[in-house]
Amino acid sequence: MKIIPAIDLIEGKCVRLSKGDYATQKTYNENPLEVAKAFEDHGIEYLHLVDLDGAKSEHIVNHKVLETIAAKTSLKIDFGGGLKSDEDLRIAFESGANQITGGSIAVKKPKVFEQWITQYGNEKIILGADVQNKRIAINGWLETSDYPLCDFIQNYQSKGIQYVICTDISKDGMLEGPAFELYEDLLQKQPQIKLIASGGISTFEELPKLANLGCEGTIIGKAIYENKIALKDLEQFILSKS
Repeated sequence: MKIIPAIDLIEGKCVRLSKGDYATQKTYNENPLEVAKAFEDHGIEYLHLVDLDGAKSEHIVNHKVLETIAAKTSLKIDFGGGLKSDEDLRIAFESGANQITGGSIAVKKPKVFEQWITQYGNEKIILGADVQNKRIAINGWLETSDYPLCDFIQNYQSKGIQYVICTDISKDGMLEGPAFELYEDLLQKQPQIKLIASGGISTFEELPKLANLGCEGTIIGKAIYENKIALKDLEQFILSKS
């Protein structure tokens, strides 16, 4: 199971929100590159980089931070937040993203998102399934759609999607544990997907549980920044699996 730390960006700074609420913003570091290098120094290979300004303004904003981290580390970066047009996507990939995550666009402009899957391939495009009460939420979680989670994923599986990041918004940033039941249910219904669990990770002991469920990866954010999970423990976990 891949260990994927998250860096969420507002005004180029490393921040975290609780339940996606911008009013709960807490800044952890004004230099995201410093944070990314610390991850790399502990044997971490992957990074989930989220442009929260982009998610709000509906176009890519923090691509210069992406460019800097991509140029100065060897982390494989999945970038999301505000990717709404072909131009946004071009900028993200040219700035060094290995993969991009599309959530709101997959709901609002399915034809555009399907074209991205065709054009870039399903190794490059991740479906972002942010969920509130088993319904898909969009636009930086400011809106909830009527789209049921399972139908949403199934539809895009039929279009070739492999990778899915599923975030239970009610868990995100709360340090109360991830949505084990939701992930177990999803993987039983759709065992072919490469499911990346996101939201609520609070202790190191939760990681083997997610691995045993069959998760492809897990995104860890606040637990790292609040020192609930030590980078050296993540390093040991990665080494034990290699």
